[in-house]
Amino acid sequence: MATIDGATIIARSLAQQGVQYMFGVIGVPVVPIAYAAQKEGIKFIGFRNEQSASYAAGAVGYMTGRPGVCLAVSGPGMVHGIAGLSNAWSNCWPMILIGGANDSYQNGQGAFQEAPQVEAARPFVKYAARPDSIARLPFYIEQAVRTSIYGRPGAAYLDLAGDIISGSVEEETVSYPPKCPDAPRTLAPQENIESALAALKSAERPLVIVGKGAAYAGAENEVREFLEATQLPYLATPMGKGVVPDDHPLSIAPARSTALQNADLVLLMGARLNWILHFGLPPRFDPKVRVIQMDISAEEIGTNVPTEVALVGDAKAITGQLNASLKSNPWHYPSETTWWTQLRKKIDENGASVAEMMADDSVPMTYYRVFKDIKDVLPRDCIIASEGANTMDIGRTIMPNFEPRHRLDAGTFGTMGVGLGFAIAAAAVHPDKKVVCVEGDSAFGFSGMEVETACRHRLPITFIVINNNGVGGGPSELDPAKGPLPPGAYTPSAHYEKVIEAFGGKGYYVTEPSQLKPALDEAMAQDVPTLVNIMISARANRKPQPFAWLTR
Repeated sequence: MATIDGATIIARSLAQQGVQYMFGVIGVPVVPIAYAAQKEGIKFIGFRNEQSASYAAGAVGYMTGRPGVCLAVSGPGMVHGIAGLSNAWSNCWPMILIGGANDSYQNGQGAFQEAPQVEAARPFVKYAARPDSIARLPFYIEQAVRTSIYGRPGAAYLDLAGDIISGSVEEETVSYPPKCPDAPRTLAPQENIESALAALKSAERPLVIVGKGAAYAGAENEVREFLEATQLPYLATPMGKGVVPDDHPLSIAPARSTALQNADLVLLMGARLNWILHFGLPPRFDPKVRVIQMDISAEEIGTNVPTEVALVGDAKAITGQLNASLKSNPWHYPSETTWWTQLRKKIDENGASVAEMMADDSVPMTYYRVFKDIKDVLPRDCIIASEGANTMDIGRTIMPNFEPRHRLDAGTFGTMGVGLGFAIAAAAVHPDKKVVCVEGDSAFGFSGMEVETACRHRLPITFIVINNNGVGGGPSELDPAKGPLPPGAYTPSAHYEKVIEAFGGKGYYVTEPSQLKPALDEAMAQDVPTLVNIMISARANRKPQPFAWLTR
């Protein structure tokens, strides 16, 4: 009788469950899994560090709705992969970390890289298991995939002993469960739909906030239909950008602070009242703000601010319910109100302020001058990965998104180091689209070696490093005579573009405004990975903000 090994069963089961992408660093005992995955048609991209590979797996889950897989060796490799588990946990993205482990008969003997891996993963996952036999591997893999995408999406961990991976069983003893269907799209009770619409009609200063939950649900068509039917002003969270195009006339993004502080009713569409939205609390929100909350998770309802109407379920399905009710009983918010007048005035004021800063040609450059030219070279369907402090925050306000799930950034967990893994994942999933990764010099340093991964796989990503010599800016020279090195300082005027050139990519070093647009144009046109290293002033900062970024 024919036999089959554990690695082949693992790869075949993953493929059957709709997994298409695997990222990782191979080594004992997981090497056979990577080769088997390729034979089963799964795209495997070998990274330089499991941390970036795990971030890529989570990004794939967000972009596709099926988990990406991070493959890690036992012990330290698996521990590195926990970074992606925690990021997926915080962002509610499906992914699977597969960690190799010592042979099962060596447990407790002090085996090579033996570690309590299931216990280490458990705080950040919905599902963690150590398969107990080769024949039952398909059962565990189906469980991991299904759990990661059903309910509130999240991460799963599978701990695979070396003898489970390399061992063999009779092929006829292996039973493969059918592919688990996509997550069911649950509806809200119709009375809650009517209550939500009644609450919106009663508001004087309503605001819709579109979050990445709506993006993940694929609700872009329904959300756009809802907003255009109701004519309500809307604000997108960072990764909610693109569900409705940023240039839509109902977007009030340039008046964000004014909108949040003065809205008397907020409809949350797949957005959470966490730190990104200042917990829904004063001084950033009206103390008496009313909340309609749409969320996949019932446990999220009422977090930080009491909810007037709860719409628990799938954002695409529930927004479809709202649209159906509006077709039966049309209503829209008037375009001529004091609320719209207030918002439009602030949009104009902020737009004029930003335009003035973008026109500043002084040397060294500012963030706003740099983003002026970056914005001009981005294709409309570009996928943007972004990280850093000011780099990400300012870029979010200037670099537009017009398509859903086309912006990937530090997210709910505020994770630095995600940019290159995210960009590589986006290029793998969308080979037909331009991917641009915009980072601060500090953020680039977390995972900069992954430019080799992009070059090796010929992924024509354009990496842009906005370089201010350190965390929050550093000195232009390091002089030991002036005392200890500042804690946030990095090598001044570092030539990060040389890193990508070492692997066959093209690098550009920019110090003046006149060099910037030509370098960006050339970099964007290449069919190999490119890196544009842009020097800016260490004192460059955001425009004055009415509130601190972190509400205390």
